[in-house]
Amino acid sequence: MRNQPTLLRRILPALGILLLSGWLPVQALSPSAGTTVVLHPDAAPGDREIQRALDQLPATGGVVVLAPGTYAIHRPLQLNRNHLTLRGSGDGTILRLADGADCPVIILGSTAANPARPVHELCLADLMIDGNRRHQAVERWNDPSNLSGIQNNGIMIQGVSNSVVEHVVAAHCRSGGLVTANGTRRLMVNGFTSYDNQFDGLACYRTENSVFTGLNLHDNQAAGISLDLDFDHNVISDSTLSGNDLGIFMRRSSSNQFSDVTIRRSHHDGVFMAQWVGCTPTGCRLIPQTECAGNRFSGLEIYDCGGVAFRVHDAACINNVIEDGIFSGNASGGLVQAGANLVRLQDVLD
Repeated sequence: MRNQPTLLRRILPALGILLLSGWLPVQALSPSAGTTVVLHPDAAPGDREIQRALDQLPATGGVVVLAPGTYAIHRPLQLNRNHLTLRGSGDGTILRLADGADCPVIILGSTAANPARPVHELCLADLMIDGNRRHQAVERWNDPSNLSGIQNNGIMIQGVSNSVVEHVVAAHCRSGGLVTANGTRRLMVNGFTSYDNQFDGLACYRTENSVFTGLNLHDNQAAGISLDLDFDHNVISDSTLSGNDLGIFMRRSSSNQFSDVTIRRSHHDGVFMAQWVGCTPTGCRLIPQTECAGNRFSGLEIYDCGGVAFRVHDAACINNVIEDGIFSGNASGGLVQAGANLVRLQDVLD
């Protein structure tokens, strides 16, 4: 596969963090190789031709390469079996959701909420996704094959392991830019940019032992990063989040490492950490075992946000550490906690 040595050089440092911590099994991320098919916009104007090329790759897998140009997407492209790669030719390769398509652009893995077995060794690289959100009517994909309530994201990943997303841009999507869910394991996301999405730049649910590095998430209508369900034992590193409603929103997320993350100009808080709340007609209550605990933020810098730099909303969020950080120019201050000593600070300037 083209550029595979470069890819491995970029991911090895982040993988080393996981290996040394014991979070990631000693099993390499190995994107697919083999048969290669090259498509051009004049010969392959949209999703049908791209999907046909993916489906016709042999059982051993292969690569579909998209030449520069704009490809109209009316139905989501699906990489739903092992050893498949979809690769563009850089920012000049644009997958643009057609007016009124009201669907995701790309799905890696299964459309089922609880896949019978994971799909592995997928790769998506070197292209731009334009979700065309202002010409989409609804947030949820209304299709009989949508068995897990998939929203109209730029990229949906679920039931996937040992896979890579590299140098992809997702913008103007009706829901989120990139969403991982339902048993995503050992995923590498490198050099991902996401902006002007209706909700989050990156959202992760039921995701473990994965690495997200080199993120540029800006000007999304909700959070730059939303971690809202069983996001455990992952690394987020060397990333910038700017101009989002919130920088990082997190609940039920534990034992993650955040390294050298910079948050700027969030409309509200830089980081909002909380526990789930369940509501019934008789009232609302905190849900046990849904807190954020054991997360470490190293080199966290938060500047010029409209709220506080780092808010711990609920007292059950314990054993979190912030070290070597800078909080500056945030409208409502630095660290605000629901109780004493929920976060341990080490060399943090405020």
